Amino acid sequence: MWRNVVQRLLLALPVLLGVLLLGFLLMQVVPNDPAVVRAGPTATVEVIEAIRRDLGLDKPLAVQFGLYLSRLLRGDLGISNINNMPVATELGNTVGPTLELMVASLVWSIPLGIAMGTVSAYRRHSWIDRIIMAVSVAGVSVPVFLLGLGLVWLFGFYWQVLPFTGRTGPIWTLEGLAGIALPALTLGGVFVGPVARMTRSAVLDVLGADHVRTARAKGVGERAVVLRHALRNALIPVVTLIGLQIGFLLGGAVVVETIFSWPGIGRLAVGAILSSDAPMAQGTIIILSVGFILINLAVDMLYAVLDPRVGQT
Repeated sequence: MWRNVVQRLLLALPVLLGVLLLGFLLMQVVPNDPAVVRAGPTATVEVIEAIRRDLGLDKPLAVQFGLYLSRLLRGDLGISNINNMPVATELGNTVGPTLELMVASLVWSIPLGIAMGTVSAYRRHSWIDRIIMAVSVAGVSVPVFLLGLGLVWLFGFYWQVLPFTGRTGPIWTLEGLAGIALPALTLGGVFVGPVARMTRSAVLDVLGADHVRTARAKGVGERAVVLRHALRNALIPVVTLIGLQIGFLLGGAVVVETIFSWPGIGRLAVGAILSSDAPMAQGTIIILSVGFILINLAVDMLYAVLDPRVGQT
């Protein structure tokens, strides 16, 4: 298994390099000049040119990209053009809240989606199956921003039972749990539907397999047949979908953090792009890309746990 992990990491290096190059080139087409942004609107032409030379913006793009990579290898993500703070410090302050939001959204949506899909497969063609599939389709179809605004109106304005602006405290406190409830429901709400549908399809395939019929013929209880023999073998395609969806949740977190003013990396990325803060925007791109790569690596390792034959290939 560990050889596969090393191979995956080596394959991820060119992907990460491509992401860095793409993010670097995209920031070059931003209309605002980074030197002007750092110097301020009242700076003279001489000051702006001095800053441009200091940042290396007077050099060809290839040289600029090479210098950027060399700084990254030294662990230097640069200085923000807006607040003149190290990018690494700003990212360190926002990674924690984003991880809290991701965990809080997944801790309820994954078990609920798997449970809904399993019940739907076992009760196929029943009214329970139809209701679960209708809810799943609705969850897939509703945009994340629409779900978030609906929850804000319902729980924040109409009933006024939950806060909906900012992080109210650490997640292990009652104030923190109340503050993260609506963002976690919004982000996880779009995750339940795809997991339920994939689980239903995978469990239906396994329920008709020979080993399941053999287990039933031996008198194994129906609960053990479904959970131990059917669901466990059906989890590999479900884990694949979960890995992909968690990667897409990183993009959804940008929208959710903006809606709820959550102090995470997604909101930081939006602010950096809108203010033409190239070092900060590139730093957020790196963190999001590394997060996506690590998620896929974790999914590959989970394959080996669910199916030992994967780790032997």
